[in-house]
Amino acid sequence: MLKKFIFSLTAVMALSLVVMAQDKAAKEVTLKGHLADKHCAGADMATHKKGCVLSAKCADSGLGVVVDGKFTAFDKDGSAKAKAALEKSKKDGGATFEVTGTVTDGTMTVKSIKEVG
Repeated sequence: MLKKFIFSLTAVMALSLVVMAQDKAAKEVTLKGHLADKHCAGADMATHKKGCVLSAKCADSGLGVVVDGKFTAFDKDGSAKAKAALEKSKKDGGATFEVTGTVTDGTMTVKSIKEVG
């Protein structure tokens, strides 16, 4: 009887660990907002100019996306993709982008960035 109880308890604990691991796995998300640098993330994104974001001082602070006032930083590869998307954009400011990727510990690993408005 004790062996069955210990076996059952072990099985339940193992399944719990699997469920917990799945919850912590990064899930793909799509965020729609403005590309910005960390230095200027608090600025008015509707009027923030891409020249500022692409300047050495601002770009070196790290790039990310601002959605509803919340800045989500990109990893190094994501920052390079954001820089390319901004350079390609015909708009000088206020462009909206759709960014798809996974967020882990507040940093987004970017899969794709496309301008949507």
